Amino acid sequence: MKILHGVAVLALLTGPALAQGEGPHVNLVPEIEHKSPEEKAQDAVRQKAYQESLRKIPDAQAPNDPWGGVRGAEATQPKAKRKTHQSN
Repeated sequence: MKILHGVAVLALLTGPALAQGEGPHVNLVPEIEHKSPEEKAQDAVRQKAYQESLRKIPDAQAPNDPWGGVRGAEATQPKAKRKTHQSN
């Protein structure tokens, strides 16, 4: 009977050990593709053109507020409510 229990324990312990072992080698991350010198040169030209186009964009001005004249220069703050104490 002890031998049967020993075999059962051994069989049950080998399952998790096999699950942690070597499996099929699936590469989920593709290999890095290296660029040719021509592609690197094209990327450099593209990057330079992009940087030049960014320099041509004018700086952003203050936002246009069409209701600014109606509201006035100062923004109105809501008035604090008075606390009234009632003594009984």
